Amino acid sequence: MSIMDSLLTFSLAAVLLTLTPGLDTALILRTATTEGKNQAIQAALGINTGCLLWGVAIAFGLGSVVAVSELAYDILKYCGAAYLGWLGVCMLVRPRKQLIVANASNKTASNWFLKGVLGNALKPKVGIFYVSFLPQFIPQGHSPVIWTFGLVTIHITMGIVWSLMLIGATRPLASLLRKEKVIRWLDHTTGLVFLLFAARLAISRR
Repeated sequence: MSIMDSLLTFSLAAVLLTLTPGLDTALILRTATTEGKNQAIQAALGINTGCLLWGVAIAFGLGSVVAVSELAYDILKYCGAAYLGWLGVCMLVRPRKQLIVANASNKTASNWFLKGVLGNALKPKVGIFYVSFLPQFIPQGHSPVIWTFGLVTIHITMGIVWSLMLIGATRPLASLLRKEKVIRWLDHTTGLVFLLFAARLAISRR
């Protein structure tokens, strides 16, 4: 895969993953609705900072694995393909009917940036997802460290832009993203994408 192909393919996949509503989207929508714009921006920056921390850890860790051991890379590759495949099947078989919104019981002043950081930094699923998803977009012969960090940066940039769009249009977007048909369609589409990438990762070569 060429550099341009890798960037375009990853960007398309990252856009879809970013638009699919999850707990991060729910937190931003809830914070924007109940706490205000400034707090929601803090939460969004915190969420993406948490992703960045995982990205840095994965970039250097994945780079070491790829550089040192082909066997370790193959094990990582097949585990990642299995994980993506499992996520895809779950989304296709059991799509969500509603967006689970974070608990809004505490409306006192809070450090929403820290909450956003900890919300993602303490979720191993983020690291597992990066490890399983990113290797297939690294062109052969290129630095895994630089490319992993670069791809994570692209994903984070998209996340920040999408978060700001959510905050700026909280009411119409919140209404749309809470519709059962929209959530089910996004889950089905993302699940299919996960299965395709799982198959691609499983047959890819180092």
